[in-house]
Amino acid sequence: MIDDNRMRDEVLNRMVRDELVQQASLEMGLRVSDGMVQATLLGMDAFQKNGVFDQTAFERAARQQGLSPAGMMERIRSFLLAQQLPQAIGAGTFVTAYELAESQRLTNQKRELSYFVVPAANYLADGGVSDDQVRGYYETNQADFIAQERVKLDYILLNAAIAGTTVEVNDESLRGYYNSNQEKFGLPEQRRASHILVLVPEDADEAAVKAAKTKIDELVSRLAQGEDFATLAKAESQDPGSATNGGDLGYFSKGVMDPAFETATFSQALDEVGEPVRSSFGFHLIKVTGIKKSEVKPFESAKPEVENAYRKSEGERLYYEMAEKLANLSYDDPDSLESAAQALGLKVEQSDWITRENSAAPLASPKVRNAAFSEDVLQAHHNSELIEVDNDTSVVLRVIEHEDEMVRPLEEVKAQIVETLRLQNAEAQAKAEAEKRLQAISTGSPLLQVAADFAVTGPLVVGRNDRQLPFELTGELFRTEKPAEGASTPGMVKLANGDFAVYVLSAVMQGEADEKGAKLQTANLRRQMERGLYEEVVADLKSQADIEILLKKSKE
Repeated sequence: MIDDNRMRDEVLNRMVRDELVQQASLEMGLRVSDGMVQATLLGMDAFQKNGVFDQTAFERAARQQGLSPAGMMERIRSFLLAQQLPQAIGAGTFVTAYELAESQRLTNQKRELSYFVVPAANYLADGGVSDDQVRGYYETNQADFIAQERVKLDYILLNAAIAGTTVEVNDESLRGYYNSNQEKFGLPEQRRASHILVLVPEDADEAAVKAAKTKIDELVSRLAQGEDFATLAKAESQDPGSATNGGDLGYFSKGVMDPAFETATFSQALDEVGEPVRSSFGFHLIKVTGIKKSEVKPFESAKPEVENAYRKSEGERLYYEMAEKLANLSYDDPDSLESAAQALGLKVEQSDWITRENSAAPLASPKVRNAAFSEDVLQAHHNSELIEVDNDTSVVLRVIEHEDEMVRPLEEVKAQIVETLRLQNAEAQAKAEAEKRLQAISTGSPLLQVAADFAVTGPLVVGRNDRQLPFELTGELFRTEKPAEGASTPGMVKLANGDFAVYVLSAVMQGEADEKGAKLQTANLRRQMERGLYEEVVADLKSQADIEILLKKSKE
């Protein structure tokens, strides 16, 4: 169902667009401050638990995408930078009263119709398709019945995880790994903090900084006089993400918060409110409300985790050594993979049929398909060379079955052809019947009379987005010419199931202004304009850019 080449082109075009916008944004002097990144991070629902930022959720999300926490923050920075250009373009768009009125007139337009359906199923016959017709269709449409050249493979797959399964483990080796890597089997120290923030940008002038400092000092005095920290945070903190929760930021470990904020938090005692700290956001008063000390699981509790980590570590170490041995062994015995598999403790797997264009995981790489259909492997029946699918996965393969491209025999596809011809004949007859009745309506006969034994629906008033009619009928109805006063316009359309609908458009009611929907429609029109203008900007950037595509489009 997926066109690999089309998807490849779409991804490539998206990469080019993203790079053009990124470069243009930087050339325009657009930037994203650390404060914006931090504010976005703290406000993202994906990283929150019980309404506050959750360090564990953040780190888990980063790991799932193969990123460090710092890498995730850089990704957020790139995303924010990419948004600035379209936002700037969108800020200059507006919708006039005339444009809104015309849009509402057309969008809210309604049309009245009556219709009946001529079902193709009425003309399906059990017989009526001759052998000559089947053979004629087969010979005329042989391209539809081509079975692609295909092969089945034996293969040995090797990656770090598989290499790790060959490692022998015992308590001594596991304890040695555990003792050397205890930081992997516990949690780093985490602290829970609440804060009160007085915003002041990093590049603020002296007057703004002084005013913010005066404000934070005033809050220090109020706390000293006995006011509750959480109550004061709700009333005075300028951090919208935490103020409603009394300034609570939840638990976090080092490496996420602003450096100045983090240093202060991890140096304070429990329940202590420290001196005001200036970060990239502004001035903070910080209260440490919880401390989770770093801890390591006992060996027995962590043993399954230790074994997995040990096998992973050893697998990563062994992978390249085993890959080299696999390459040599499969070359030394080019007529079988069994000896190589036995020597390395690996398994020979068997694939399903694959073609030159399609193969399923773990053999989905074009490199695998090219090797499978190479002369040495396909014609000489040798093992392939070691194929590096990616940085830590390799495969060696050999062909065990091969079928050339061929036209499937007539007998194999006869039933399919008979059904196709039956449907085509039924649709042709249904169309002819619908056209005959449409002609009668066009010459003045009433639709109800012309429909005869076909059930009539209507008169019915529908809007553009109504779902009470078949999609094809609604589309054709709103493309039909508006009838003259007191007249009607007949029409016909083929439906998705092969039936034919015959209809009469009897009235067109222009849409009226909708005050309730005006705001939403204005926003929709603005979005359309923004998209159009943005696409023009990107097209202009592309026309001026020197773009070199390094990705090969030939089969690899």
